[in-house]
Amino acid sequence: LRWWWWWWCVGDARAATHGLYPYARSTGIYVFMYVHVRVRRGCCRRRRTLYTCAYVHIGQHECKLHALQLQVLSASAGVPISQSEDPVLQHNLCVFRGGDGATKVFPPLINVMPEALINLCIYHMHRSEYNEAFQLIKNFEPNAPEDYIVKGVVLAAVGQENNNSEFKKQAQQCFQIVGSAPSHCDTIPGRQCMAMCFFLLEQFEDVQIYLNSIKQYMAADDNFNFNFGITQASLGHWRSAEEAFNSIQSPDIHKEFTYIAWKAKANIHTGKAHLAWEAYLSLDASPKSYTLLQMIANECYAQGHFFYALKAFDVLERLDPSPEYWEGKRGACVGAFQRLLAGKEPRESLREMINMLRNTSNPQVEYILRVMKRWGKDNNVPTG
Repeated sequence: LRWWWWWWCVGDARAATHGLYPYARSTGIYVFMYVHVRVRRGCCRRRRTLYTCAYVHIGQHECKLHALQLQVLSASAGVPISQSEDPVLQHNLCVFRGGDGATKVFPPLINVMPEALINLCIYHMHRSEYNEAFQLIKNFEPNAPEDYIVKGVVLAAVGQENNNSEFKKQAQQCFQIVGSAPSHCDTIPGRQCMAMCFFLLEQFEDVQIYLNSIKQYMAADDNFNFNFGITQASLGHWRSAEEAFNSIQSPDIHKEFTYIAWKAKANIHTGKAHLAWEAYLSLDASPKSYTLLQMIANECYAQGHFFYALKAFDVLERLDPSPEYWEGKRGACVGAFQRLLAGKEPRESLREMINMLRNTSNPQVEYILRVMKRWGKDNNVPTG
């Protein structure tokens, strides 16, 4: 389960120039930007232009732009930004700099504004520092939907990392509070929260309903596609899952074992077992690669991709010569040979099947080898 992240920025134009307004809060990224606001007073309208907080997604270029705008505003107030001691200004500038200096700027402000604590949690979560984020949030009592979202994300991450069912239950409750709130139930963040709630409950049909309702707005979001892919795979919608995984562009996600394993499983179920095998070969030897190898062996066997099941069981048996792996290897070998006889496997694969059988010292091997070699000789297929 992956999370959608945001930064919180405080206030509006007067906050940026040392006149603190009440805190404005929303899911998403708070930025200062020019907007036109119509204020209705009785039967007339008064139009004014101001800086306000808006829910938008901003990239690195936009963050630099807004940081520059803060510097200009500060200079126009007669106080260079480097000399300003205004907590809101320093807080927002840190946000616009992508959290640069967060460990110095945010901690002194935690008792001044709750956004500082939330943003410091987000800073740690961005760096997979789950325990640091948890220590900040564990005694924090949420007062707004956005507080519940952040606390839910932290609890879910720690719960998944440590397989702590109590933390995952608390996270699910946080998401449910937001997703069922009248103010959020028909918003994108609210539906994301309900999807995450049901994801933690492993009720994937309900997850699919909520994700489908916002898919048109999130189709280019890698984290959304990651969660959508897992949901589709969990429901047995393998082609849809494969499409979701293939649409992910992030190199960081591509390196994650969870992504590699789920995509490999989807490949197997859509008839592309060779891609799953290539995914295994791309990994270094480790407990995770061993887990992936076991999955490939069992899933390929169950789906009738016996040749790749044979390759996987062959490696497993060489790593751990247990009777269980030999039985899997024997069954996969017979299945692969039957497919070859039916013309569903290339004849050239017979030699590789025989070589893999020779890696086993079980006495049953000789009988299977005699049958395969005899067929090869009768049909002019090389066996050695």
